[in-house]
Amino acid sequence: MACALPAEAGVPISRFSCSELRREVINRGLVAEISGTTIWRWLRQDALRPWSRRSWIFPRDPLFAEKATAVLDLYARHWQGQPLAPTDFVLCADEKTGLQIRQRIHVSQPPAPGRPLRVEHEYRRRGTCAYHAAWDVHHARLYGHVVERSTIEAFDRLVQTVMAKEPYRSASRVFWVVDNGTIHRGDRAVTRLRSQHPRLRLVHLPTHASWLNQIEIYFSILSRKALDPDDFASLEDLTQRVLRFQHHYQEIAKPFEWRFTRNDLHHLLRNLNVPKLAA
Repeated sequence: MACALPAEAGVPISRFSCSELRREVINRGLVAEISGTTIWRWLRQDALRPWSRRSWIFPRDPLFAEKATAVLDLYARHWQGQPLAPTDFVLCADEKTGLQIRQRIHVSQPPAPGRPLRVEHEYRRRGTCAYHAAWDVHHARLYGHVVERSTIEAFDRLVQTVMAKEPYRSASRVFWVVDNGTIHRGDRAVTRLRSQHPRLRLVHLPTHASWLNQIEIYFSILSRKALDPDDFASLEDLTQRVLRFQHHYQEIAKPFEWRFTRNDLHHLLRNLNVPKLAA
């Protein structure tokens, strides 16, 4: 029962708790009596938690395996079966949109003995903005800027800033790993950026696979360390916080210990009954 959806048993709830499982097994006559503690202990022994949930999405991109493999190979410093040269670089880029500029009505109070940080519930809205960033996968270099709106021009400006710097200006190839967001989607983006930067190679992730983009790891760190709780009086205030944290993180940054490999992907897709990876 713990491995079945309640609806399959005609129970009008979405998830079973221990008490609900107890009630159901007794109602069905499977046992005369049983405690919720006993059920919990049995579930724990079998690593079952029917009251919890995890959101996921089934891969629907027909080229999922091919695209994901290319990205994972780049992380492992290979491209099309050949090792990357020392003059090849791999960057992950994306935009963190919809950053809320919210100013708390009262100033946040710092922690004190027996009291956590206190943040005022009410706030004034000061608009939204976006943060565009790029991360050098193998050298832990970070680049980014805050913009009022996420646009093609804003993304191209980030690319221009990075490509004008060494070592990318003199690189043999610079691979940019991106998702399928509007501002860098499809062949038009490939053509646009390649015309501006002949050494640039735009590499698209599969649809719904931002979890394979290493810049998302940094965005998560930024959110937890610098943007939560949020209390910004203006766009300039938020921009200063984001860019100061970017500078701070750059001083201590190391390449992420990426452990999800081509073999892991093959195993995942096989379990999901997705077409095999190319050899």
